[in-house]
Amino acid sequence: MLSNGSIFASHRAASTPNSSSSPNGVGSTQPKVAPENLTATAAEKSAPNSSSAQLAAEPATLVAKLVVGPGVKLKGAEIQDCDTLLVEGRVEATMDSRNIQIADQGSFDGKVNVDVAEIHGRFNGELTARQQLVIHSTGRVNGKIRYGKIVIHEGGELSGDVKSANAAEATGAEASTTFAITRPLVKTA
Repeated sequence: MLSNGSIFASHRAASTPNSSSSPNGVGSTQPKVAPENLTATAAEKSAPNSSSAQLAAEPATLVAKLVVGPGVKLKGAEIQDCDTLLVEGRVEATMDSRNIQIADQGSFDGKVNVDVAEIHGRFNGELTARQQLVIHSTGRVNGKIRYGKIVIHEGGELSGDVKSANAAEATGAEASTTFAITRPLVKTA
């Protein structure tokens, strides 16, 4: 529901029905908005408590979050410019974004480059967590893994070609430590 203070409410009130609708009520009833109603008036801009003044003073912070819900399968996608991907279903894709969160029943197969990865479910493939990789007690991670910092909770599993990205940057080459973990490990870096 739109409040009277909403900038969208003022646009809706200023719109008029399109006169091209048919007499029986079927046809186009799209509202027309006069161009002068699309911008705030000088009084609205200068009013300290108006919502349009607040919007002008504070740039909008939009969070691009994609949720793949339970029972949903996303296959063959290339995910970009996503602040957070929450996987509750199944994803087979490549991703270059900020954060990935895999829920208990979620699974991801593919290639991921993110700042932070938080794994409660299953990951299989190439994972680069530039800042931090967190594997919770129900998490299972397998594949080529690179991380800035790593936290593995008791019960969490990690296996494959696992290397610290920080050590690789410091030496100018790949870190020489490659290990496979077949039992739960608790490690913080």
